[in-house]
Amino acid sequence: MKIFKSDKLREECGIFGITNHEDASALVALGLHALQHRGQEGCGIVSFDGKNYHSEKRQGLVGDHFTNSETLKKLPGNFAIGHNRYSTTGETSLRNIQPFFADLHMGGLSIAHNGNLTNALLLRETLVKNGAIFRTTSDTETIVQLIAKSKRNKFIDKLIDALFQIQGGYSLILMTNKKLVGVRDPFGIRPLVIGKLKNSYILASETCALDIVGAKFVREVENGEIVIIENEKLNFIKPFPKQKARPCVFEYIYFARPDSLINNICAYEYRKNLGIELARETDIEADLIVPVPDSGVPAALGYAHYSKKKFELGLIRNHYVGRTFIEPSQNIRSLGVKLKLSSTKSIVKNKSIILIDDSLVRGTTCKKIVKMLYESGAKEVHVRIACPEIKYPDFYGVDMPTKKELLANEKNKDQMCENINAKSLDFLSLEGLYKALIKEKRNSNFPQFSDHYFTGEYPIEPQDNLKGLKIRQLSLLSGKSNN
Repeated sequence: MKIFKSDKLREECGIFGITNHEDASALVALGLHALQHRGQEGCGIVSFDGKNYHSEKRQGLVGDHFTNSETLKKLPGNFAIGHNRYSTTGETSLRNIQPFFADLHMGGLSIAHNGNLTNALLLRETLVKNGAIFRTTSDTETIVQLIAKSKRNKFIDKLIDALFQIQGGYSLILMTNKKLVGVRDPFGIRPLVIGKLKNSYILASETCALDIVGAKFVREVENGEIVIIENEKLNFIKPFPKQKARPCVFEYIYFARPDSLINNICAYEYRKNLGIELARETDIEADLIVPVPDSGVPAALGYAHYSKKKFELGLIRNHYVGRTFIEPSQNIRSLGVKLKLSSTKSIVKNKSIILIDDSLVRGTTCKKIVKMLYESGAKEVHVRIACPEIKYPDFYGVDMPTKKELLANEKNKDQMCENINAKSLDFLSLEGLYKALIKEKRNSNFPQFSDHYFTGEYPIEPQDNLKGLKIRQLSLLSGKSNN
């Protein structure tokens, strides 16, 4: 079972697929590079050349592996899909890196999946009892097995059959020898967009992946929609009962790259609006507004704009400390947050500071940052968070602590403030959150978000958990006793 170590919520995957292009694999590599923020654990590309499928998978970052022309030569064909991974279910290993490929009775199938199935363990146990053999510990393979075992004749019917059995938040890109297919879950929790590059259609997690290859943004895939691309034509079907969309609110707050469009507005603008509402609700007297880079910058700009206070980069991020940083001794490990952030001492010295960040999860990083600012001579540090208190875990593809590890679940606001050693602490209200995100979209059809992080109201109950199974322990099934 993977232990949560980060003090940030982490979206788990980026997916990208393209049809009918002579440089398909190279464009997928570029698209995955733009989506690198959605997963840094592993990456993979599967291509189809009209006769054969070709697959290359690597642990680590896209730029370390798929910028090499020799690697791309191993991925010929005009059709390709790709995947960036950061696991929520299944162990970290090469076999769990997507896209997956399976040679089914109907022909080859490759699949890339962003999200998490909340009934994967229950489905997996049933499939294994009925003779299915699993090669990976990823919940994505459950979808492949369900498609393979469907009694329907046509691929799309087999897919629909499988989709009606799974639950959770997901976006899928599937590639057969004739079609590229995109699917978004009935609530639209996980994102998926459509783009076009001349005669080539593209499916991707975010619009920033379209921008990097020069593609035009067509539209978002709607909740519960299946998009089918075949013979240079795009068609869609909606097999599910109609549901009101419930997109993940953290796409707006943190996950999406700031330049990506959500509802035709850049995520950056939403985040500035969050800062404006935060200032409207919680502003106090102080000398400086200081963001936690990079995630707190847009909200801090909005806060400074509304409060008319001075904005300064009182913290500088070291962009060259990655996930693979070697920590050879306890002395190095004890440096903690200083490996990634340092303070601009002459800016913060003798100043009262309002420190802005997008979220507060466990509080461990925030506590270290507050300490650093005081050690650099700050007179006061007031912490302001541009979203409500995170009290409940996620089950739809976000890596986060258990309920007991969430600071806001265990402590009230005064206790949290004492825990991080700040002068004061305040959060954006739920009402302020909705006001900030909806103000640019004067549309009565604007969705309610999947805001369970704050409210505990889940669009889909996690069936695995209700049965006493742990969502992140798929790998344990492979070691289950036969006695």
